Amino acid sequence: MQPVANFFRCARGWRRPAIACLAGAVSVLALAPFFAWPVLFATLPVLMWSIDAARAEVDPPDLRRWWRHPVARAAAVGWWFGFGYFLTGLFWIGEAFLVEAEKFAVLMPFAVMLMPAGLAIFWAGATAAAVALRWQPGWERIAALALTLAGAEWLRGHVLTGLPWNVLGYALTWPLPLMQTAAVFGIYGLTLLAVPIFAAPAVVWVDAADAGHASAQRVVGVLFAATLLMGLALLGSLRLRNPDPPPLDGVRVRLVQPSVPQRQKWRPENQERIFLEHLELSRRASGGQADGAAGISLIIWPEAAMPFLPLNAPGALAAIGRLLADGAHLVSGALRIEESQAAPSGSRRRIHNSLMVFGHGGRLVSVYDKIHLVPFGEYLPLQTTLEAIGLEQLTRMRGGFDKGKSPRPLVRVPGLPPMGPLICYEAIFPGTIVQGSERPAFLLNVTNDGWFGQTTGPHQHLHQARLRAVEEGLAMLRVANNGISAVIDARGRMPHWLGLDEKGVIDSALPAAVAPPPYARYGDWIFAAMLSVGAIGVAASRGCRRRAQGP
Repeated sequence: MQPVANFFRCARGWRRPAIACLAGAVSVLALAPFFAWPVLFATLPVLMWSIDAARAEVDPPDLRRWWRHPVARAAAVGWWFGFGYFLTGLFWIGEAFLVEAEKFAVLMPFAVMLMPAGLAIFWAGATAAAVALRWQPGWERIAALALTLAGAEWLRGHVLTGLPWNVLGYALTWPLPLMQTAAVFGIYGLTLLAVPIFAAPAVVWVDAADAGHASAQRVVGVLFAATLLMGLALLGSLRLRNPDPPPLDGVRVRLVQPSVPQRQKWRPENQERIFLEHLELSRRASGGQADGAAGISLIIWPEAAMPFLPLNAPGALAAIGRLLADGAHLVSGALRIEESQAAPSGSRRRIHNSLMVFGHGGRLVSVYDKIHLVPFGEYLPLQTTLEAIGLEQLTRMRGGFDKGKSPRPLVRVPGLPPMGPLICYEAIFPGTIVQGSERPAFLLNVTNDGWFGQTTGPHQHLHQARLRAVEEGLAMLRVANNGISAVIDARGRMPHWLGLDEKGVIDSALPAAVAPPPYARYGDWIFAAMLSVGAIGVAASRGCRRRAQGP
């Protein structure tokens, strides 16, 4: 193993960023849909050895060549690793620019490259901070990188509205027993644990060999990682052994996945056909036989299911009313426009990406307006300025969408317990799922991943939504236009699901919630406590080392 480490530690010139970028790209195999997380036992040590190489170069002090400073060189290594990681993990965003290729395809290369480049800055900051904390051989630098990288991932999930997509901790959430650990540590806490688990075996082995230690001391990192990994698996297995509460009494739900191609969805000539297809699917059971939705309490359509403004379409509301039996309700994603008085300019149209509940006769019972909008998809930063020079977001909605009211309210449906609404990527933000003082009985996530085709994106989206169910101890009903729709219980199991581009319905009972797990009660304060303990441990280790070395 030592010769392999020396190869990476001796890399110079273009080879070092190329190695870091390739290692980052391969690391994505640890995430959905591959879950090949053992690759991180190789790629994270490569990252650390590349930082070793960057730090080892010695140059004369020269402030005019700041980029030759060891901290700057370490930041470059982290940036290239992060760029490879996010490029292969987020390449699928380019599919959205091909839906209307004649207008947006020219922007696709910029989006596919610029977003990973921007997100990689957080990893650059993490590696720079780790080196600035006195990068030393042995456990100290493993702990330093774990602390700084976990902190950077938390920042990535919060800065500029945040994008916690493919946080490194997701590597420790498969199979199902490991997934349960998110209920205790949260995804950022798992990121803090992932770095020592995956980096320690190879790095500690090589460090011990460099120091001439006996073979027994070289396996300490392997034993540490194996013990911690088995401990997490045991914790998850014990949680899975807890008895499941019975499903909610008397509630049957029908999830409708129409699988409408995104390119066809918003064409005016297709509006009526798409709406009728939703109605027809809603009248059929999961086996395909027509039942008129008899016995169904709640029918759920995906995000923006109706490609028109349903509240302005009396005929559509009447058709919905004819679909619903007494006591049944329809929940659908849809667009909504409201007029607001904005003095002194008078009225202004506000456009919302909403979730609407319809009851008897097609009457609107409840509505939720999305509060976490997608930058460049649902709105533009500096909207007026960028529109003035001809730019527009992918939805091509003039003026962009408006946010709903915060904190996120619960949606109440007569005869059903309150639900926590999540539209599209609102389901990827840990710690923000339940925002009020009242806990919902279940979560509802409507989305449209038809923008992204047959890529890894929809699989990653589904997996992250499953983790929110586990973290909160709440079942989730996930309904997607093109897939993947699923019934997810409070421990992340999926008894029913429909794959990408499948057209059909899921009929199911509604799984019950479990007692709020630690993460649901304390959120990221658990991560903050872990971060603090780790920082104290690093500081104490450094102090002991200094005293041992003497003056």
